[in-house]
Amino acid sequence: MISIAIDDGLAEIVLDAPKKLNSLDEEALTALDDAYRQAEDAGARAVLLRGEGKGFCAGRDISAVEPATDDALGYLQDRVTPVLRRMADFPAPTFAAVQGACLGVGLGLAIATDVVYVAETAKIGSPFAALGATLDSGGHALFTERLGAHRTLDLVYTGDLMSGAEAVAAGLFSRAVPAEELVDFSRGKARRAASGATLAFRESKTLVSRIRDERIGLWESLHEENRAQGRLCGSADYAEGFAAFQQKRKPTFRGE
Repeated sequence: MISIAIDDGLAEIVLDAPKKLNSLDEEALTALDDAYRQAEDAGARAVLLRGEGKGFCAGRDISAVEPATDDALGYLQDRVTPVLRRMADFPAPTFAAVQGACLGVGLGLAIATDVVYVAETAKIGSPFAALGATLDSGGHALFTERLGAHRTLDLVYTGDLMSGAEAVAAGLFSRAVPAEELVDFSRGKARRAASGATLAFRESKTLVSRIRDERIGLWESLHEENRAQGRLCGSADYAEGFAAFQQKRKPTFRGE
């Protein structure tokens, strides 16, 4: 259901249950967590997450869930959230290629990823109006921050879904590309990051997270940028980047 392949610094993690639109049960979440752990242990310098088939991830697999005995809090708080935190805290750039359905927990996977490329025809939103449930996995925070309160509640109340192109135009994700180009496009960008200056990327990832989560302002973020640059100037990649510029050649970074 979850596979991982690591090649030349890039870990490609695949949700592979296309018949159920890659929806996730507890076993699949454990496997996904393990895949990110394997990627980190292997020293992967970038991760690409994608789904097989027509959908990226339709959310929680509720095909065998009995509402009367369902522990939704336990599933979300004890199983989903730790996986999302592991993904968000991965110490290198992470990418996702999103096609078709990206809903519920699937939306959470995208939110926990650094860079999200979506197919123009992807479907993103809150389908929970038909289930008597509420948007979860970080969807309220993403939508309210990027779309505002009115549009967020419009999506929640109606259950209407945005296309990938609409989602990118609204500032939810990075770029929208034709569906048939999505995987190759995303893989190319992820491979480029995997051969880049990993330590510098990590500094930016940490700072962006602080700006988002701690709401640090201009002058504190500028101070942190200065400190990050000071740390980087002693790295091998910093020396290589400057040498390559001065010698008018392409740099070869080692992520060190």
